[in-house]
Amino acid sequence: MEQYIEFFTNHIGLGLIWVGIAVMLIMSWFKSKFTPIKQVNPQQLTMAVNRENAVVLDIRAQADFNKGHIANSVHLASEKAKQKEFSTIEKYKNDPIIVVCVTGMTASGVADSLFKAGFTQVSTLTGGVGAWQSAGLPMTSGK
Repeated sequence: MEQYIEFFTNHIGLGLIWVGIAVMLIMSWFKSKFTPIKQVNPQQLTMAVNRENAVVLDIRAQADFNKGHIANSVHLASEKAKQKEFSTIEKYKNDPIIVVCVTGMTASGVADSLFKAGFTQVSTLTGGVGAWQSAGLPMTSGK
């Protein structure tokens, strides 16, 4: 314990950075545990689609979607997602929805907007389409 105190007194700037990172990690953990938006892995996505008729909502660019996407996924233009224009997917409001993007980063913001717009069961695919492909799962091409 004395070494920590000595380090902090000798390196106040580094100590504050270390404490800041620790606080951010703890806050991130709490946020992920208490958010209504859950994260699913590719296997959980497959089970949700097969057992609960979940809808996969792909928010990548149209060109990327056309090159390859998860089978039966619904495309929502990224412009509409950013503008919170969800009228084209209103019919899925009470269905489980799993939002998918390239890496999983953009999906969380869109999922939060969907939840605030009244969509009741919203999740995101951890790692996005990249995680799907890394798991060796199939993609379909075309519209």
